[in-house]
Amino acid sequence: MLLSLHVFLLMLYFRLGFTSLPLVINTWPFKSATAAAWHALQSGGSVLDAVEEGCTRCEVDQCDGTVGFGGSPDETGETTLDAMIMNGNSMEVGAVANLRRIKNAIGVARAVMERTEHTMLVGESASVFAENMGFVAEDLTTNESLNVFSQWLKGNCQPNYRKNVSPDPSASCGPYGPKAAQTQSPDSAFYFLWFNTCVLYGRVGDSPIIGAGAYADSSAGAAAATGDGDIMMRFLPSYLAVELMRNGADPSAACKSAISRIKRHYSDFFGAIICANTTGHYGAACNRVPSLTEFHYMVADSESDTAVLKSVPCF
Repeated sequence: MLLSLHVFLLMLYFRLGFTSLPLVINTWPFKSATAAAWHALQSGGSVLDAVEEGCTRCEVDQCDGTVGFGGSPDETGETTLDAMIMNGNSMEVGAVANLRRIKNAIGVARAVMERTEHTMLVGESASVFAENMGFVAEDLTTNESLNVFSQWLKGNCQPNYRKNVSPDPSASCGPYGPKAAQTQSPDSAFYFLWFNTCVLYGRVGDSPIIGAGAYADSSAGAAAATGDGDIMMRFLPSYLAVELMRNGADPSAACKSAISRIKRHYSDFFGAIICANTTGHYGAACNRVPSLTEFHYMVADSESDTAVLKSVPCF
């Protein structure tokens, strides 16, 4: 059985059959999330339970300050959440995007998969569905996220993710209208990519997009991506990596090829990917930029019986 999830950069892989070795892989050094998923497996929980437990832990802990409630606000000051979970046996998927007022985004994504015939729900409609399913509506704002938003406004709304608009988005907070034939610096959209601070209202990242944020197929493997979702989702790197493993590539090579595909078009994008195949082997790759020269991720398996920090040099 193989399940994969990508919600705030967590992926879990587990296989039964040729090997009884369970494997949990987590992008970035989110030890508590990896440990929670591993503990769920060791306690007899299902793989789906382990995936949800790991992600929920990151939501509660606000991993890296960008995950869960109080994370990076949009340009209205509101924090919204994305999540996705996938079953590589049945190819069922549940996803939510731009979810408002609900802290447990991965739980809602699982409810979409198990309680509906749909694949993804978005925005206010996703929130209403969640409340109907018994999830509690809460304020996702924190003092820290309010401060981030306040400082963004004081700094002329920088970084800003608009282009070809008037007034000049690099010097003004708007409101904006269209502007024809504006020359745009090719690098102007690539600053502060990881934190995505104060993105446009309604923006959806790569996390809930199948094949972009994550992908799983029990006959081939699983992969999850992290970084600048606006760039990475255009190339479906997780799907590509799984297909490369299906065709015989080892996980490290598959991850590197998926990153290379994006590099050909966006040489300075911020991003990484982790991969695991059906024999329990895993690997990772990342694009080398000044802010990312080495990528760290967590692994837990029966040999270590704990979350272990791994790293790979970026290329």
